[in-house]
Amino acid sequence: MGGAPAASAGGRCERPPLLPRVAASQGGGMLGKGVVGGGGGTKAPKPSFVSYVRPEEIHTNEKEVTEKEVTLHLLPGEQLLCEASTVLKCVQEDSCQRGIYGRLVCTDFKIAFLGDDESALDNDETQFKNKVIGENDITLHCVDQIYGVFDEKKKTLFGQLKKYPEKLIIHCKDLRVFHFCLRYTKEEEVKRIVSGIIHHTQAPKLLKRLFLFSYATAAQNHTATDPKNHAVMFDTLQDWCWELERTKGNMKYKAVSVNEGYKVCERLPAYFVVPTPLPEEDVPRFQGHGIPIWCWSCHSGRALLKMSALPREQDDGISQIQKNFLDAIYKTIHRPPYEIVKTEDLSSNFLSLQEIQTAYSKFKQLFLIDNSTEFWDTDIKWFSLLESSSWLDIIRRCLKKAIEIIECLEAQNMNVLLLEENASDLCCLVSSLVQVMMDPHCRTRFGFQSLVQKEWIVGGHCFLDRCNHLRQSDKEEVPVFLLFLDCVWQLVHQHPPAFEFTETYLTVLSDSLYIPIFSTFFFNSPHQKDTNMGRESQGAQSKPLNLLTVWDWSVQFEPKAQMLLKNPLYVEKPKLDKGQRKGTHFKHQRQLSLPLTQSKSSPKRGFFREETDHLIKNLLGKRISKLINSSEELQDNFREFYDSWRSKPPNYHGLLLPHIEGPEIKVWAQRYLRWIPEAQILGGGRVATLSKLLEVMEEVQRLQEKIEERHHSQEALQAEAASLLRTSARLSSLFPFALLQRHSSKPVLPTSGWKALGDEEDLAKREDEFVDLGDV
Repeated sequence: MGGAPAASAGGRCERPPLLPRVAASQGGGMLGKGVVGGGGGTKAPKPSFVSYVRPEEIHTNEKEVTEKEVTLHLLPGEQLLCEASTVLKCVQEDSCQRGIYGRLVCTDFKIAFLGDDESALDNDETQFKNKVIGENDITLHCVDQIYGVFDEKKKTLFGQLKKYPEKLIIHCKDLRVFHFCLRYTKEEEVKRIVSGIIHHTQAPKLLKRLFLFSYATAAQNHTATDPKNHAVMFDTLQDWCWELERTKGNMKYKAVSVNEGYKVCERLPAYFVVPTPLPEEDVPRFQGHGIPIWCWSCHSGRALLKMSALPREQDDGISQIQKNFLDAIYKTIHRPPYEIVKTEDLSSNFLSLQEIQTAYSKFKQLFLIDNSTEFWDTDIKWFSLLESSSWLDIIRRCLKKAIEIIECLEAQNMNVLLLEENASDLCCLVSSLVQVMMDPHCRTRFGFQSLVQKEWIVGGHCFLDRCNHLRQSDKEEVPVFLLFLDCVWQLVHQHPPAFEFTETYLTVLSDSLYIPIFSTFFFNSPHQKDTNMGRESQGAQSKPLNLLTVWDWSVQFEPKAQMLLKNPLYVEKPKLDKGQRKGTHFKHQRQLSLPLTQSKSSPKRGFFREETDHLIKNLLGKRISKLINSSEELQDNFREFYDSWRSKPPNYHGLLLPHIEGPEIKVWAQRYLRWIPEAQILGGGRVATLSKLLEVMEEVQRLQEKIEERHHSQEALQAEAASLLRTSARLSSLFPFALLQRHSSKPVLPTSGWKALGDEEDLAKREDEFVDLGDV
């Protein structure tokens, strides 16, 4: 009975080694009740059985287990910091506890578990593998919370520890949960690896100490594709001129270079667009505050603008100067009846960042599941927990706000000016949603990536602070960009043919927020990026660092895996010949500006002065509760516009609005549930429907080939996408991420939570009603 821990082929252990097994049956909670083993620096648990295996015998025989461990692959510039051997990576499965032996290592880029897990992968060529981050890798920026288990009690770990845990639990920002048993690890290694992980994931960092710079320096000679092949970067004046020409906004707006070299404001980009009548000398007066900056123009000539509020001043003289300045600015953009501007103060009558942060903190806890029992216990009260988080309601409010702004642009024929303190959070969110709904170009992959570059990266969203990459302030960490992606997913889910990209694309984009080899999401502003990458240095010897852009998906995925980022059901815009194109033009440009609904009577004299005062009060930070239009009138306009659009068949290359009624707003299952095996539907879900649709499309294409006797390249791509879906032996509702799961999904009915539904005997009698899909 003595000897090493019993491990099956591939280094797997069906349960922690208990030799001899003379104990009573183990419960289905935390790993290994009453296991006598070395390490962890913890007191011996209360004995429930007798073990005749000495700890030194276990450590001696562990060498046989670790011989098959895989090699640690390091990126350029990556350095190993600490490691521990004989760590058991656990898979929680109620009373059945399984795991894999291996090494747990921590580098300056990631935490990685190295075990002989080749048998689990089954050499499935269709797996959706990331070339940078492996299945058992966690980038340091992706770590959310670290917990330790002491005598079966779970506690949050931070700072210097006096006692080290017997088990380490890591919650990730991509909602993965890792369990590492340290009972059989040497005490010195436990102290080293636990302290190292806590320090390198939680201690405040300096920007220059991020792995981003180590990688950029080490990979300086590596060739990278031109980022302009993947998106418009909006880092040159020509990029802005191109966007103005594309949206037909160049008649009323102009691209300016007044901030070139960031000599006016470090918060603004080097180049941006302002109304043509605006004098450029007005821009530097308050460091860019109070200046209307162009976001986008629609087909009718109406435009979406944004503006950052002026700082609050106590001095009456300065306040009067600010008021006069804003009055002059407003007169340049509000010239009735030709140019009418509606102001939308997002800081006072919309969401707050605190609301978003609180809601997501509650929401994410629904998916950080430790074991099957916890999953089924919380499943009973799932809807009440989901509603109490308010996350879906926040998504609905964002979509509704975007529709309200679209109604002003389309139906009321007004320009809209978005106001916010720094115009870098909610302005980015709302303006991006408006463009996705109104501009079909933004629903292509190139267009969407260009949109993110324009409104978020160059627009000055503080990714470094909002993602808390430096671990300096939890209060600043707010998932505004993730909220945007969730809103876009609602549109993709409701109108799949309108988007060139898939939900998988949005999922891996959200994951890329925490991969510090891309510069895209690791700076607060273009100025901060250019300064720290050496692009502003005038020294002859200083060579600017060239970082990768996240838009080059070949860095993370092989070509076959990239096929899953492209939507095979996307309906491309038909190319019209010259005759057809002429027939679609309006008779005159003014016709484009006619309101789509019955026009309202002209406002009374003095209204525009009130509008100006309203704008000034908002920009000066004086919040007022009274709106220009009554809420009842706004609701009536919104409902009329929304119902009118829904009564018509959707135009996938025109205006696209989401359904925002109660059950229409859904949970983004692929992102939030992909790591929970119990939530998968093997052989079902939307992916099964997509697979059938692709089969039909493939058959139609084959018939078309016989008729036309030719083969289009696009058809070959669709056929390859169909084969990717069909050849997967583990196709599930959470494809392609569910391929990594090798776990039974048979429902377990916990007696603690289901008593209200019937006694245990009745539930036992109905057990045969559940189909064990794990063997399918």
